[in-house]
Amino acid sequence: MSHNPGEFHLASMGLNIDEQKAVDRFRKDVVEPSMTSLVIVDFWAEWCGPCKALAPVLEKVAAEYADKGVILAKINVDEEQFIAAQFQVKSIPTVYALFQGQPVADLTNARSESQLKQMLDQILAQIPVQPGANGGAAEKAQDVAPLIKMGENVLASGDAERAAGIFAQIVEMAPDKVEAHAGLLRALAEAGKLDEAQAALAALPEDVAADPAIAQARSAIELAAERPDAGALDALRNAAAANPADMDAQLAYATGAFAAGARDDAADILLSMITADREWNDSAAKAKLLQIFEAVGLEDPWVAATRRRLSTILFG
Repeated sequence: MSHNPGEFHLASMGLNIDEQKAVDRFRKDVVEPSMTSLVIVDFWAEWCGPCKALAPVLEKVAAEYADKGVILAKINVDEEQFIAAQFQVKSIPTVYALFQGQPVADLTNARSESQLKQMLDQILAQIPVQPGANGGAAEKAQDVAPLIKMGENVLASGDAERAAGIFAQIVEMAPDKVEAHAGLLRALAEAGKLDEAQAALAALPEDVAADPAIAQARSAIELAAERPDAGALDALRNAAAANPADMDAQLAYATGAFAAGARDDAADILLSMITADREWNDSAAKAKLLQIFEAVGLEDPWVAATRRRLSTILFG
C-alpha cells in the first residue's frame, strides 16, 4: 500500500452533511481520545475473513496495554466509507496508530501478538501518552497546536473556507485557545463571511477579545468589509491611474486592492503616497499600511519586507 499515513489530515474532511457527521463521529471516537492516548484504528468489514482473524489479536493486546494509554477503535469501512477514503484505505484489514489526531505508524503488517507489542513498545517510547487521562478539555486544549498549524497552512494556501471549518472544530475542542478563535475570524473574513466573522467576534469572552491575536483578526475583518466587487475595483483602479495626484483616489484604490487580495498593489500605492506626502490627511496612507501589516501578521515575511521599504522612505 503506497499511502503514507502521515499524509492524512483531519482538515481534508467536512463537506456535505453526511460527511460532516462522519467527521464528528470520528473526532469524538478517535481524534479526541488520541489527544492523550495512542489509538489503534482498525479498518475492517463483516465480509473480511482476515479482519476477523486479526480482531482478537488487536483486542487482546489493546486490553493488555490499556494501562499504558492504548485504546482500540474499530472503523467499519462499509458504514464509514468517507473516513476510509480520507485514509486512502485500499485493502482491509488496515490498521493505523494515531496520536494527537495524526497517524504515527502503520500497524497493518503486525499480524501476531508479539509483532504488535513490539511495534507498540517502540511507539510508546517516543510519544508522551498520558495513561489514565480523562481526555478532558484541559488536556485537549494544550494538544491542539498541530491542528492550529494545519489550519494556518490551509489558510495560507488560499482555501479560507476549509480553514474556517478546521478552526471551528478546534474552537469546539479547545474554547480557551485564543489562536483558534483568531484563526477562525481571519478565515471567515478572507472567505467573505463577514456577518459570521462579526458575530463570532462579538461573542468572544472579554479576556479573549483583548488578546493581540484578536486585534489582528479584527483588522482583517475591517479590511475585508471594504472589499469591492470586480467592477467597482476596476473603477477605483482607473480613477487612481487617471489622477496620480489625487490622494483620495489613490487611498480608495489601495484599500480596495488589499481587500480584494492584491496586497502588492496596495502596498505600492500606499508607499508611493507616503513618499509624495507622508503627512497627508493625518498620515492616512501610513495608518492604512500599518493596519494591513496588523491584519496580515507582523511575523509574515511579506510584512517584514514591506516594513523595510517603509523604513527606507521614512528614515532612509
